[in-house]
Amino acid sequence: MKRFFAAVAASSVVILVFLGVDYRLSMDSPLHNREAAYFEISKGQSLKAIAEDLQTKGLLGRPIWFRLMAWTEHASKRIKFGEYDIPANTSPRQLLDLFVLGKVRRYSLTFVEGWTFKQMTEAMNRQPALVHQIDGKSPSEIMGMIDAPGEQAEGRFFPDTYIYSKGSVDIELLKQAYRKMQAVLADEWQGRAQGLPLRNPYEGLILASIVEKETSLAEERNKVAGVFSRRLAKGMLLQTDPAVIYGMGDAYAGNISRDDLRRDTPYNTYVRPGLPPTPISMPGIDAIRSALHPDSGDSLYFVARGDGGHVFSNTLAEHNKAVAQFLRNRHE
Repeated sequence: MKRFFAAVAASSVVILVFLGVDYRLSMDSPLHNREAAYFEISKGQSLKAIAEDLQTKGLLGRPIWFRLMAWTEHASKRIKFGEYDIPANTSPRQLLDLFVLGKVRRYSLTFVEGWTFKQMTEAMNRQPALVHQIDGKSPSEIMGMIDAPGEQAEGRFFPDTYIYSKGSVDIELLKQAYRKMQAVLADEWQGRAQGLPLRNPYEGLILASIVEKETSLAEERNKVAGVFSRRLAKGMLLQTDPAVIYGMGDAYAGNISRDDLRRDTPYNTYVRPGLPPTPISMPGIDAIRSALHPDSGDSLYFVARGDGGHVFSNTLAEHNKAVAQFLRNRHE
């Protein structure tokens, strides 16, 4: 009998040694993927389900060892859900670290300088990896959702590239963009030039949005801002076409008629003095800085040259000549 129990004990030791070796080899050997693989962990998915899914997809040979490793390393409750890109030759141990650290696949969404709020929300709604909470909501409802009730949505968000993972909520990206614009505008307002015809940062944002839409040339932004600043200071009408176009909304079909320039709307700067009531686009940092540091020249007018740039004039007579030249060039 003693020999029997001794044999059983010896066999048990051999089995345990074998299992231990198998465990270590299984956890430290590469997964069954020779190339990078994609794997997704659903929110709330159990460790057992994750291990079995890895086996089903042909990545893991011993799901029980993977589960044991997660339990012994107290990692089973720390695994993050999301999409993972698993490099080739990754071991199960490295894979568990990947899941615990939450190194999920990242996506990027760029809010472009000069976009309207409508364009921005449409771009977000086209992102399949985002959870959509703003779809179908009005701008005022969305502003309430980002804890900015009563504020106009246009121009309040900073154009930049924002990084997110699958399952992120669209409203969180908007909060990031809103907070960044607040911070940038406050900082730039603190360092603004003296004597500006602007009463507060919001007026600076409105002017910056006009500058953003009037020119795409970096060397012209300060000049454009200077023209509008001097016109504001003199009580002249701004007469900026982008504001008129914004006020036309969906009625704009590519051209502005004389009737459009005569029609009284809050954004028609040909008939209403001062700045429009809200920004007309999402200005970038360069447009904001130009609006708050305008050129100190004497020009009060500018007109397109037809090549992307503008001709700046100090007097109406000079401006009329530049306009006539532009019209001749357009018809040649």
